[in-house]
Amino acid sequence: MFSLINIIGLSVGLTCCMLITLYILNETSYDDYQINGDNIYQLGTEFVNIGNFSKLPNTPAAMGETMKHVFPEINLTTRLAPLFSEDKTLLQYNDKSGEIKSFYETKGYLADSTFFRMFTYHFVEGNPEKALNNPNTIVLNDEIAKKIFGNQPSLNKVLHISSSTNGDHDFLVTGVFKPINKPSHIDGRFFMSMMGGSVADFIKRQGDDLATNNLYYTYLQLKRGTDAKKLETKFPLFIQQYAGKKLKAFGFDKKQFLVPLKKIHLDESVKSNITNGGSVAYLYILASIAVFTLLIACINFMNLATAQSAKRSSEVGIRKVLGAEKGLLITQFLGEAVLMSLFALLLAFVFTALLLPSFNMISGKSLSFSFSNNVLLTASFIALSVITGLIAGSYPAFYLSSFNPSKVLKGKFSNSLAAVSLRKVLVVFQFVVAIVLIVASVVISNQMKYLRSADLGFDKDQQVIVPLRSGKAKSMYTSFKNELLKKAGIANAGASLYYPGVANLSDNLFFKDGENMQQARDVKTNYIDTRYLQTLNIKPVAGRLYSDEYYAEDTLGTIVLNETAVKLFGFPNPTQAINQKLHFNYNDSTYNFTVIGVVKDFHYEDLHLPIGPFGFQLNTPPLFNYMIVHTRSGNIQSALQTIQNAWQNINAGEPFDFSFLDKDFQKNYDAETRLSSIVGDFTIVAILISCLGLFGLATFSAEQRIKEIGVRKVLGASITNIVALLSTDFLKLVVIAAMIASPVAWLVMHKWLQSFAYRTTISWVVFAITTLIALFIALFTISFQAIKAAVANPIKSLRTE
Repeated sequence: MFSLINIIGLSVGLTCCMLITLYILNETSYDDYQINGDNIYQLGTEFVNIGNFSKLPNTPAAMGETMKHVFPEINLTTRLAPLFSEDKTLLQYNDKSGEIKSFYETKGYLADSTFFRMFTYHFVEGNPEKALNNPNTIVLNDEIAKKIFGNQPSLNKVLHISSSTNGDHDFLVTGVFKPINKPSHIDGRFFMSMMGGSVADFIKRQGDDLATNNLYYTYLQLKRGTDAKKLETKFPLFIQQYAGKKLKAFGFDKKQFLVPLKKIHLDESVKSNITNGGSVAYLYILASIAVFTLLIACINFMNLATAQSAKRSSEVGIRKVLGAEKGLLITQFLGEAVLMSLFALLLAFVFTALLLPSFNMISGKSLSFSFSNNVLLTASFIALSVITGLIAGSYPAFYLSSFNPSKVLKGKFSNSLAAVSLRKVLVVFQFVVAIVLIVASVVISNQMKYLRSADLGFDKDQQVIVPLRSGKAKSMYTSFKNELLKKAGIANAGASLYYPGVANLSDNLFFKDGENMQQARDVKTNYIDTRYLQTLNIKPVAGRLYSDEYYAEDTLGTIVLNETAVKLFGFPNPTQAINQKLHFNYNDSTYNFTVIGVVKDFHYEDLHLPIGPFGFQLNTPPLFNYMIVHTRSGNIQSALQTIQNAWQNINAGEPFDFSFLDKDFQKNYDAETRLSSIVGDFTIVAILISCLGLFGLATFSAEQRIKEIGVRKVLGASITNIVALLSTDFLKLVVIAAMIASPVAWLVMHKWLQSFAYRTTISWVVFAITTLIALFIALFTISFQAIKAAVANPIKSLRTE
């Protein structure tokens, strides 16, 4: 039983280490496979004296090429632009039969002709050097190509692509790539040429402007041997020379900086990159869990081995009398420990293979493990297993080999105070780790519940989001809305460029009467129709909202602000902001707006971020990216069918697609959801390993005190008295562990909660309940052996031979 407990405990600990190590290696190896990776840098922007901007990974369109002409250190530049006005893009193909195949696809980007020259992709069709040389060309991944074209060649096929960002255009397929099964911060599934659509027209209008419209991800491939830090020192003078005048006119400044390609994923100083970056703090948390889980398993081994020393004392005594030296005994016991650890490692490899699919589902990764592809990792775990065995067996080896044979063989051996004390210290340590993990699980769970239940300032439930991608879908907006409003299951319907929880890239620098652009404040802006605010039930606090009744006058330069914007502009209260004028200058023209309403603050971004200044304007002409449909409470499937029927009646040639606002908003917390699941699962594992060790020690304790229990029963002790006697010592250790773990857990979780602008509190109740849970777990674990010892026949235990 003791061997089984040790092997299972060690194997589970090693399994945890393997899974978390695979995760950490994945997180720290982003873009490692790129052939030119060591010389590629992302060009970022840091704004000065403007709003709440932090470091961003974006630049104006002309920044990269202008720098290439100025700095000889730059060998190649390329740009990447996400389709930021949409979460999915409509791809259509008209095959020879006349049938139009339509698909909504995600993760599409616009890229320069130099993109595939700089970045490594495995092409199965086409030439990466030339794939995007011409306007209106597209490169697909093989999954999309097979979905659209089947097993036919994809090259020179024409796709019609409807994008809210880039417009409606035909694109020629010039390449197909097979994704490399390695992590990258660029997760594109298809790439369209930057030239040949609405974005290209916008870039031409922007010209050589390096001050505004920071929308593009710019990459620089430096010449080998270039010192990136030294190059960065030249950027301030460059900005002053090429953008200084315009920046001064706008009243703010900015700095450019470089981020090495391989560090982009874990660079937390730069926000909102192409894909959501990783968290170094989370990696430390997971690494700590792995280490402490393995430590708990090692502690079990040491505890049970020292506890068994009394049983093996006679063996050691006889071996020493027959000539065994201390060194040979140490070798024997260390050998046993290492052998057991290696056996546990074999089990751990099996457990890892079985659990990896589930772990991938929890972590959101596509991790894999094989001995052939992970030779170094396998060797590392074998070495770790041997080291674990040596560490876990070290104390028992030196402790057992130090026994005095004459005393042992005379029956005078008893567990030393040092050995007993060590076991108690190790039990306390085990439960400190377990309690910290329980507290972490509870706090993370409470924060996730808070994020799901927090009042966002708008109605998120029963809201259906319908994307409007093609020009036809946008043009039918009015008919589609009017058709929906006639239906009994529809409460309201509105439209906008963006909706809460998705990226909102539009903003303006406004200033009041009597001010100029030097005093301008940056305000995020959404462009909406007359029913959008009412559909989301965003509450007015002063003035009025947009409506059909005032549509004609509201198109003549009006704006609705939130409460934070009112405070930022210095208006005494929302009422006094009504009918005030706001202005902004752009390209030597001044645009004027009248404040017609103020709405209650609402969360247009997730709760990691504080609510900032926000404004709404009517979108004219009405070319919207999304329709938001508020369905009445009841049968949601019936409401969805109603919306789909209305869509197909007006736009039968395009597929109907939808999502739910509440689920879309919660996607912003995917990283925290995964962390919650991982911590929760490994907490259970840590508790399981701790309980295995506690069970073994309780068994040993009951065996050691079997004669004492027999005497107590003969003298009248009840079963309850005996169970209490055997349980109290262990429960005291758990209480001590709770007293140590509580402040540690509070400090760790308090720091974690600081990453949220809006968060729950850590109540003392959490620690009280956690302590009770730990006591219950410990009591439940030891109760079986305690009751077994208490009900045993005392006559058997008091008999001698």
